[in-house]
Amino acid sequence: MKTVHYQLLAKSGYFGLIFLIPIWHLWLSPASFDINPWFVTSIWFIPLLFPLKGILQSNPYTYAWSGFLALFYLMHSIVILFSSESETALATVELVFTLLFLTGGIGFAKYRGRELGLSIRKKKSE
Repeated sequence: MKTVHYQLLAKSGYFGLIFLIPIWHLWLSPASFDINPWFVTSIWFIPLLFPLKGILQSNPYTYAWSGFLALFYLMHSIVILFSSESETALATVELVFTLLFLTGGIGFAKYRGRELGLSIRKKKSE
């Protein structure tokens, strides 16, 4: 039962980021300097597409490695929280989605891996 809850957390955070990133960078707060907002959006959006297939197929390995990807969004949201007062609300939403994605992915990979008999630990030799 824990597996389903962690998977729901991870998917909620993941798909939340998938929807938030283009809305944020194209419409709510496009880049104010002379860079095309579509370029900025693609830089933040395309990496989110890499784990899509594995997340839809409930592959615990994908949930595990996508945690590394989530760390970039975690860093991004924290930097924006401390540097841009105008984007505090958007950065907070990104932080929440990222934490859901990260913690849910870790929990799902752990418990689903146990259900499947996968382990990274070496068995004790007798």
